[in-house]
Amino acid sequence: MDFQLTEEQLAVQAAARDFAQSELWAGVIERDEHQKFPTEQIKKMGELGFLGMMVSPEYGGGGMDTVSYVLAMEEISKVDASCSVIMSVNNSLVCWGLEKYGTEEQKRKYLPRLTSGEIIGAFCLSEPEAGSDATMQRTTAEDKGDHYLLNGTKNWITNGSSASVYLVVAQTNPELKHRGINVLIVDKDMPGFVVGPKENKLGIRGSDTHSLMFTDVKVPKENRIGEDGFGFKFAMQVLAGGRIGIAAQALGIASGAFELSLKYSKERKAFGVEIAKHQAIQFKLADMATNIDAARLLCLQAAHDKDAHQDYAKTGAMAKLFASKVAMDTAVEAVQIHGGYGFVKEFHVERMMRDAKITQIYEGTSEIQKIVISRELLK
Repeated sequence: MDFQLTEEQLAVQAAARDFAQSELWAGVIERDEHQKFPTEQIKKMGELGFLGMMVSPEYGGGGMDTVSYVLAMEEISKVDASCSVIMSVNNSLVCWGLEKYGTEEQKRKYLPRLTSGEIIGAFCLSEPEAGSDATMQRTTAEDKGDHYLLNGTKNWITNGSSASVYLVVAQTNPELKHRGINVLIVDKDMPGFVVGPKENKLGIRGSDTHSLMFTDVKVPKENRIGEDGFGFKFAMQVLAGGRIGIAAQALGIASGAFELSLKYSKERKAFGVEIAKHQAIQFKLADMATNIDAARLLCLQAAHDKDAHQDYAKTGAMAKLFASKVAMDTAVEAVQIHGGYGFVKEFHVERMMRDAKITQIYEGTSEIQKIVISRELLK
């Protein structure tokens, strides 16, 4: 058992930290306030290799391990969770899924542009009546011989309007239920594809979340990923890995809120001394730090299991379940430690509290994670 990071992993961590502090920090409040997509920042993330970290260099990626990805996600999320969710979707759901299950032609067509930041991707599973129950796909992909005719609506899609390529999960054979589901690569310019209005969200307001509508969209057969009926398994596989990314995002939000609270507690005075000298604040800081370290170890264990080609369904779900709770609890306490200032936007922690909540919901709610964990335990 080795808890030491390699030189390469430490270098990735340092690069992500430097980028977050120098490029993301300055405008993060404005982007949150105005729901402004971080176009320039995402472009720079692509140039630095943060959008295709685990993709093979053969397709323009960094060829890095999942541990490095978790370290980078934490550092980016400490400053701007909107940027980190864009990074997570592109890495975990789109690039990983394409490289793992796509054809050679699909990989060469899309991955170099996705990893460089020339374009970004979106993963389209959720629907108005298919959230936690992903088997209830109402979006249909009717087999027309050499192409599919795609019809339906997708909800809460991250990168909804800013993406150029979409991995869309749809039902082809309803009588086969989840075994009749396919996943199709849809380009933004395909006729019949319409991006709906932008959602006005509680948190991660810098990322763009939209509904998507498909009306008789003609998708070539060569755009299907995997064999006929592979779509549901594809979705579950990419979400299992995606949970590690969101767990790391939650960890980063918690870490960022804690670091701001620790700094503030040494500066703010009450009753004649710094509030860090009051036991009430010391105990809060102790609990925050302990929980964050525990969450980090769970995230790194899940990443290690994935890199070692071991089953990471349980450890990934545990990491997301626990880290998302730690993010929420830590952010709430960070606002409390800041007192009245914590309620003011310029001190950042209120934004972190708003951003933290979604980590308990997307890519599998906390309740779904408990189902995954219990099923793994009972096998």
